[in-house]
Amino acid sequence: MTEPHVTIYTSDSSRTTSAKMIRAMFTDLLASRELAWRLAVRDIRAQYLQAFFGILWAFILPLANTLAWVFLNSSGIVSVGETTLPYPFYVFTGTMFWAIFMDALNAPLQQVNAARSMLGKLNFPREALVVSGVYQTIFNALIKVGLLFIVMFFVGVKPGVSLIYFPLGLASLVLVGTVLGLMITPIGVLYTDVGRGLPLLMQFLMYITPVVFPMPEAGMARLLFSFNPLTPVVSTVRDWFSGQPPEFLLPFILVNLFAVVLLLLCWGIYRLAMPILIERMSA
Repeated sequence: MTEPHVTIYTSDSSRTTSAKMIRAMFTDLLASRELAWRLAVRDIRAQYLQAFFGILWAFILPLANTLAWVFLNSSGIVSVGETTLPYPFYVFTGTMFWAIFMDALNAPLQQVNAARSMLGKLNFPREALVVSGVYQTIFNALIKVGLLFIVMFFVGVKPGVSLIYFPLGLASLVLVGTVLGLMITPIGVLYTDVGRGLPLLMQFLMYITPVVFPMPEAGMARLLFSFNPLTPVVSTVRDWFSGQPPEFLLPFILVNLFAVVLLLLCWGIYRLAMPILIERMSA
């Protein structure tokens, strides 16, 4: 009679399992590039070529939001205080950068929901869905940035040497948005309430981020702005783009370092959760 096989888990075996998982994550990431590109091209074509206004939708909503806040401020209905840039340009850059962040935030959940039928039938690296969302976010961001340069020329704002750091700022917006999007994706797939309630939460978060309002001088509002991790991200991107000295450079660096660590954690949770999510979606 043979002895039953017994597996003993030690700290070394745990480290080995973690190392294998990390290697598998990056292997699948590399393997997903071509599929992610094809998915992104397909979705971009469907998004713009089948719409009457086409590519204009990339900045129609931010432009409408800008015009609304410029009207509220100029008419005295809302007083936003002093800004380091002309207010129309300040709010336009803020809404554009916020739109890029929101595109990155919504992309993971949208991609997984759109691929529900494919997930249950085909075996492919699930990272392809996330990478496809990043590709689409970058494409939309480039359109928005192109319009920002045009508006900058007309309002007379001159970029400085710091413009060379601006791509890092865009990467930060995509990074932080993607991390938060990955964090909510497993819950959002199981409960549609997450997707419905997210715009309400993000609308409030926008008002305590220097998007349409500058940093308050004092009080509870300044405290909320100060503890909001998106404050240094949006402010630093705007400062680099407009040639202003970055006011929150150190917090910006710290937020992005934390986002990289959180990305690995959320990525691992996403991989572990996907088989369960696919089973639930197929049921």
